[in-house]
Amino acid sequence: MSLLRHDHVTVRLTTLPVSARVRPRLVVVCVVLAALAFLLCCLGMTIGDVPLGLSDVVPAVLGGGDSATAYIVQELRLPRALTGLLAGLAFGASGAVFQTITRNPLASPDMIGINAGAATAVVAGIAFGFGDGLGTTTLGLLGGLLTGLLVYVLAWRRGTTGYRILLVGIGVYAMCTSLTDYLLSRAQITEAQASIGWMVGNLANRGWENVAPLFAAFVVLFPLVLGLSRWMSTLQLGDEIAAGLGTPVQPVRLSLLLAGAGLVAFATASAGPISFVALTAPQIAQRLARLSAPPVTASALGGAVLVLGSDILARVITPSGLPVGIVTGALGAPVLLWLLVRANRSGSGG
Repeated sequence: MSLLRHDHVTVRLTTLPVSARVRPRLVVVCVVLAALAFLLCCLGMTIGDVPLGLSDVVPAVLGGGDSATAYIVQELRLPRALTGLLAGLAFGASGAVFQTITRNPLASPDMIGINAGAATAVVAGIAFGFGDGLGTTTLGLLGGLLTGLLVYVLAWRRGTTGYRILLVGIGVYAMCTSLTDYLLSRAQITEAQASIGWMVGNLANRGWENVAPLFAAFVVLFPLVLGLSRWMSTLQLGDEIAAGLGTPVQPVRLSLLLAGAGLVAFATASAGPISFVALTAPQIAQRLARLSAPPVTASALGGAVLVLGSDILARVITPSGLPVGIVTGALGAPVLLWLLVRANRSGSGG
């Protein structure tokens, strides 16, 4: 155990990294959320024009069952379920990253413009006609990554702080949203309808071409975030204390921002900008685990549960099926209001 004195305040730190401690409650939360995500993934595949039971879906996923059921599950429904699962994991993990590096529970890719930048790129591609060549996935990916980099560059002033990233991100979000609205007003009706159908976040008609890039990105970026998570706990203490503990603050913050933006960009490109998942999932996971900061793995699993559960609810509400982003927005808005009220009562950003 060591002591660190900062601004006349003594901070007591254990020599064991925070991320290295075994927290039984966090392990239980992760196991429960993982089991719930798997159950929701299977339940989602029972819904469709041809109703199936769990006893039909599970063997078909594992390669068993009759050929007709296997085709329905593996070719028609499994890609949708996996897209929702992976997108939820990516949104939840990225939300934990952004809320940690900004030290603000209101900071998420929704709020600092990453989703809005991806949406602007897709709408621009549809409106100007180059979307057919590049594809929605590529446009969303480029838009999200470039927006994340723009936020970091504009927030740079002899380094960056979480507060500046949040403020700059809000400005970039407003700029991208306005540009998207302008493009929609200039687009043809059919082009505008195609854009709006993607912008609300939708898992309908997803195929393996949507799953593959998202899976590859998650396999690369999520372990990177986990590797950097050992520094996330020190960033929560403030830049000066983190630097005093040996944390390379600016390289770690940039790496986390780019990794989080990459996860959001790939998820948005595959499933659309599903709103509020990145905001609410880390807060739910943090409270379930009773921690001082959002845990990355639990936040990712919580995001998967939110997306998959919302998708099932959307298809149950209406026979034609609502876009999943409408349901997550309806569920996430009260959480946002609660966070704002809590921040107002505490007199802080969180």
